[in-house]
Amino acid sequence: LMGAVSFPAMIWLMLRGELPTKAQADLLGVALMTSVDHGPQAPSIAIARIASTCGVGINNAMGSAANVLGDVHGGAVEQCVALYYAIAGRVDGGEALEAAIEAELDALAAEGVRYVPGFGHRFHHLDPRAPRAMQLIRAAAEKGTVSGRFADIAEGVEKVVASRKGKTIPLNVDGAMGAIY
Repeated sequence: LMGAVSFPAMIWLMLRGELPTKAQADLLGVALMTSVDHGPQAPSIAIARIASTCGVGINNAMGSAANVLGDVHGGAVEQCVALYYAIAGRVDGGEALEAAIEAELDALAAEGVRYVPGFGHRFHHLDPRAPRAMQLIRAAAEKGTVSGRFADIAEGVEKVVASRKGKTIPLNVDGAMGAIY
């Protein structure tokens, strides 16, 4: 397949067992591009840089970086997707979207979660990657590449959080990437 399919298409094939359409591969490429962080201040990048100054090889430096990925840094996509699926499940069960969002946000709060995964960013009021990612997801939904259902959920969560907090806590790139599914 070398030279015949793109890198995102190969990842899709390995994960899903089938080659994607060009539009699906392009959207996965967007998701991969957003995961490239935006500066040396990110904890995983800083740790890899520090490890490499100790004279360790690239595998050790990359391993050090991977070991700091978790719920706070780099792990919000998984948590965000779980939230979106929980909301979608409630909607599939007959609840209105806003009621489903309210219930799942209440469930997070009852579990002691102090933030909504996929919303807010520690360095930016507005994660500069998120609006463009959502624009591309919406365009892909218009073409039928994805349903757009999870983009609707993401935007609904943003609205409910804003009404609860009295201020907008914008979608970050993790929340936008969750909207692809």
